[in-house]
Amino acid sequence: MTTDPTAIRPAPVRVTQADLDDVRERLARTRFTDAIEGADDVYGTPVAGVRELVRYWLDDFDWHRDVEARLDAYPHYETEIDGQRVHFLHARSGRPDAVGLVLTHGWPGSVLEYLDVVEPLTAAGYDVVLPSIPGFGFSGPTTERGWDVRRTAAAWVELMRLLGYERYGAVGNDGGSMISPEVGRLDPEHVVGVHVTQLFSFPSGDPAELADLTPDEQAALAHLTWFWDTMGAFNVLQSQAPQTLAHALADSPAGLLGWNSQLMTGLDPAFVVANAAVYWFTRTTGSSLRFYYEMAHPTAPAEPAGPTTAPTALAAARGDFASIRRFAERDHADLRQWTVYDDGGHYQAHVAPQQLAADVVGFFDGLTQAVPAA
Repeated sequence: MTTDPTAIRPAPVRVTQADLDDVRERLARTRFTDAIEGADDVYGTPVAGVRELVRYWLDDFDWHRDVEARLDAYPHYETEIDGQRVHFLHARSGRPDAVGLVLTHGWPGSVLEYLDVVEPLTAAGYDVVLPSIPGFGFSGPTTERGWDVRRTAAAWVELMRLLGYERYGAVGNDGGSMISPEVGRLDPEHVVGVHVTQLFSFPSGDPAELADLTPDEQAALAHLTWFWDTMGAFNVLQSQAPQTLAHALADSPAGLLGWNSQLMTGLDPAFVVANAAVYWFTRTTGSSLRFYYEMAHPTAPAEPAGPTTAPTALAAARGDFASIRRFAERDHADLRQWTVYDDGGHYQAHVAPQQLAADVVGFFDGLTQAVPAA
């Protein structure tokens, strides 16, 4: 494996003291909205929850200890791909013939959600490449239109080429579960497999697809309908008018906590605050929301028709987005592994890192152990 040293530069994560002081001042001056007693959670993110997150950020959260120190355990780099800065963590296993795994987060998560699986994966002999999606976190804001799922996937293909990987896998959660299959589609000669925690395959509109659904499939479809009917407002707004919201989020860390935490219920405040802080300090609140607009308003030609062909694995968690196998098999021709765990939730890599890492290792070991080293 060879690396182009002229295209890749060290890029440790650092936040200035001035930015740390500024956010504390803003948090201390937060003007909270009103709430109706006994109905604080009816209208969206509860005021009480935001108050607690603000308190945690002010009293218990330490950016240097809770984020930078953890990130500093691994080398960080940046490069330019398709006119956009791309920042990534690169942890090597020590094996000269190691298969690389490119891990992709989503929104409102960040690379932080995968930190607990880096060591289990490298210990199993895999190199880990953990980039921030353009417009998210440490890659900084996007500077032109069109950064959507497919363009990001193409950037990951180029990133893995720059790093010299002849064989690699694509692993994803949330938005990363949309990007990773496209990496496999775009680079079939080098991608050995795709491992995701959701498969976003929906009914096509053909009534015949719904005629013989099993009770479990009907329940899964009902869960999806409930999610979009009760919690889908973020997707509608961010797909239609992201900048209208971005003005508020870019100016108020408490507002950012309130918006981003709507999809992080039940998680520890340290994780929720750390992820929000990543968006705040990198000034990517607006550009991350634009990703949804770009998906809804593509500027590039339509994606190729037909299913993906890379070997694909699903490691879902009960209670998370409910993937439906018959629709997934329609969209992914080589679905090798389908597991639904009782534990883990939407952020499996954070909540159940050993479980997810073992699933990833087991899948890729099965794909690569019989393949000669490049």
